[in-house]
Amino acid sequence: MNLVLTSVQNPLVKQLRKLQRAKERREQGLFLLEGTHLLEEAIALHYPLATVCCTESWRDRYPKLWIKVGQQAQRVELVSEPVLEAIATTVHPDGVIATAPRRPQPSIPQPLKLGLALETIQDPGNLGTMIRTAAAVGVDGLWVSDDSVDLDHPKVLRATAGQWFRMPMVNTAQLSADLRTLQAQGVQVVSTRMNAALTYWDVDFAKPTLVVLGNEGSGLSAEASAIADVSVRIPLEPGVESLNVAIAAALILYEAKRQQR
Repeated sequence: MNLVLTSVQNPLVKQLRKLQRAKERREQGLFLLEGTHLLEEAIALHYPLATVCCTESWRDRYPKLWIKVGQQAQRVELVSEPVLEAIATTVHPDGVIATAPRRPQPSIPQPLKLGLALETIQDPGNLGTMIRTAAAVGVDGLWVSDDSVDLDHPKVLRATAGQWFRMPMVNTAQLSADLRTLQAQGVQVVSTRMNAALTYWDVDFAKPTLVVLGNEGSGLSAEASAIADVSVRIPLEPGVESLNVAIAAALILYEAKRQQR
């Protein structure tokens, strides 16, 4: 019979709570997976799991998943509701939280047909939504500058709705150099600019393309903008200043996919 952890002062609980902070995720080499859906996706794709903590009621609701957890995780602990709430970053956790090793840098599939590069994205909801959209569109790879919010921030993971595990993503300290490398391989770099002459409907996306989007408030850096082969705008009605960056990404990526098909 499994004993139930009931103390928030337990050393394991203290260790897991620290993973709410980016510094601790880097130092421990682990991140938090919160909720049944993310856990199911991790198990389906055989992503390694370090520790899984769940309540007795969660175990009883998901007996088949409980068996899979026991087979895949290095450590499984039953915990009380207050302990789970102490570990979680959500207000009402659904009964299970896991930790997993931070993701190694993958290789982006080549040749690249459609990619997305993101510079200095600060909102985890935006980043997670763009990862989810990129997966839905069938983007080959995603480059994220290392001054953006962490790829494994808990809110990023939740916003991806499980697609985090399916998207090849590179965290890069040299985004501009990466853009130039892709250009040298024959990939056109398309950026957004408010006063661009072309709309995103006017671009030939049938050729291999990397879409580059910048910070929510200040947009792309001057360096990244200067590298782009073509700049586009999204038409807006008078009085509307801009669109949310995740919405902009969805519009442009789906237009690119439509043309490539």
